[in-house]
Amino acid sequence: MENLELELDIDRIPKHIAIIMDGNGRWASQKGKARIFGHRNALEAVKDTTETAARIGVKHLTLYAFSTENWKRPRPEVNALMDLLVTTINKEVDSLNESNIRLHAVGDLSALPDVTYKGLLRGIDITKNNKRLDLNLALSYSSRWEIIDATKEIARKIKAGEIEPDDINEELFSSCLSTFPFPDPELMIRTSGEMRISNFLLWQLAYSELYFLDKLWPDFRGVDLIKAVIDYQKRERRFGMTGEQVKL
Repeated sequence: MENLELELDIDRIPKHIAIIMDGNGRWASQKGKARIFGHRNALEAVKDTTETAARIGVKHLTLYAFSTENWKRPRPEVNALMDLLVTTINKEVDSLNESNIRLHAVGDLSALPDVTYKGLLRGIDITKNNKRLDLNLALSYSSRWEIIDATKEIARKIKAGEIEPDDINEELFSSCLSTFPFPDPELMIRTSGEMRISNFLLWQLAYSELYFLDKLWPDFRGVDLIKAVIDYQKRERRFGMTGEQVKL
């Protein structure tokens, strides 16, 4: 991996990378195991990817851990996932502090089981003063939920007389999203070969570079993150302009 890191342009490291961690269940099925076996083995991928992101200079890493649609999964799997979340946070919080990594979460957190919610808040509080990397977990999250929630917040502000309808612009809307004040991701990665964004950061990904790979999430490692960043750095980001304008 060290040789591969030499190919990175340290001046063009994405400040914010978002990842759809897909393929845990299929990984487990290929091994003849229950789906939760895949979720447990995915933790090494999370840890290695987070450590690599911090080392190469990424400032914000958002991981799609559990969507609002995932509540529809079999109850035993959902319960096991919630237990795994709490156990992992309790186990890794000291390591996060040692690595100067701050834990955050976005989503409809009120929908989480009480013990999960309290464990999450504890991890967030313990790591709140860390500054090297923001590790942002999207939990009970969907972008449509987030956009509707932001719209409701803006409507409340108008009703309370705090703002006028003409005050609504991209900056105001972004400030009402659960990811605020994080910058929009420059790069979004999805594992498992699926080529869709699955209701993830629909507003924030408007100009993100998308990177898809066939590898299932439990097999993903820091070297795969570096390959994605190298691919990102080879692209020309035009934001609606021509290539000639970007080069000026």
